Order: sequence, then C-alpha cells, then structure tokens
Amino acid sequence: YDYIPVHLVRGEHHDPAYTGRVGDALVPTLLTDDGVALSQSMAIIEYLDETHPSPPLLPAEPLARAQVRALAQMVACEMHPPNNLRVLNYLVQTLKVDEAGKNAWYSHWARSGLEAFERQLVLLAQQRAAQGLAPSVYCWGAAPTLADCCLVPHVFNCQRFNVPLQGLPLTMAAFAACMALPAFQQAQPSACPDYQP
Repeated sequence: YDYIPVHLVRGEHHDPAYTGRVGDALVPTLLTDDGVALSQSMAIIEYLDETHPSPPLLPAEPLARAQVRALAQMVACEMHPPNNLRVLNYLVQTLKVDEAGKNAWYSHWARSGLEAFERQLVLLAQQRAAQGLAPSVYCWGAAPTLADCCLVPHVFNCQRFNVPLQGLPLTMAAFAACMALPAFQQAQPSACPDYQP
C-alpha cells in the first residue's frame, strides 16, 4: 500500500484534491485497487476483512460477530465522535472553551466510554465462562478483531490527552495484547511516517 498522510490540524482534509474524492472530508480514506475511495474506518476495516480474509477480524459465528461489532461500535460511534478534532475545535474556536475545559471534556467522554467498554468486556467474559470458552486475550477471543482495531487508536488518544486508564483491567489487557503484535506496533502513531510528537 501507499501511505499518504493528510494533516488534520493544517486542514489538509479540506483541500479540493482530497474533498474531490471524499465528500465528507474526513480521514481515513482507502483507495481500492479499482480507484474507488472508501471513507469511514469501520467500512474500510470490514472491506479489507472481506477482501483479505486471513486472518479474519470477525468471528465465524453470527452472535460472536454481532458482539465484536457492538464493541467496535462502542468505540467508533460512542467514544470517538465527541472527541474528534471537529468537536474539539468547535469547543475552543466557537464556544471559547479554554484548554483546561477542552481537556476536561475529552477526559470525561473518553473515560466514561472506556468504563462502559470495560463493563461490556466483563459481561462477555462471564458469558464465555458460562459457555465453557477460554477467557479472551483480546477484546473477544484469542485473536485480534474489529473491536481491537477500534480500541487501540482510542487508547493512544487517551494517553495523549492524559485520560486516566487505571481500573480497566480487561480493556488494558486487550490493548497490551495487541501492542505485543508486530502489526499493531507498526501501526502505532510514533511509527507513522508523518508522526510529530
């Protein structure tokens, strides 16, 4: 693949060359081999999972697939939106919230979302135990899933904003298990070509 960075803080996602391919002017975007632009992380990840199914990012069983999708959507649809750059910029530029207020906003929504995520992992662990299944190493099961692909970047953002991550044993164990894998190490922010501390 070719990695093409789009710098959000500099507004590069509003460049006509970018918006001409991606109507919502958001990142990430995947250009398929056919030249079709796909936006939205969940759609991109599921497309890649369907076109490159090994290793799979969704379990084979319908209920397990739904449980993994629910975890992924907790991050992508509940935790991420209130804390994305557009919202944070609106808080600061339009509502005139100071830096401390912006960080308090971020921390509140990120932490409360992670606490709900942890409760969901606890319930899933109880269900697995009742079914005689081994405890999960990752968010669900013994291999990374769509849920882990969503959780890991959220945890990195939480670390960047100094969100407290204590008291989330299953969540942070899944994160640590992912970060022990070369694929996740290579995809972490500091490994990206355009990384700026």
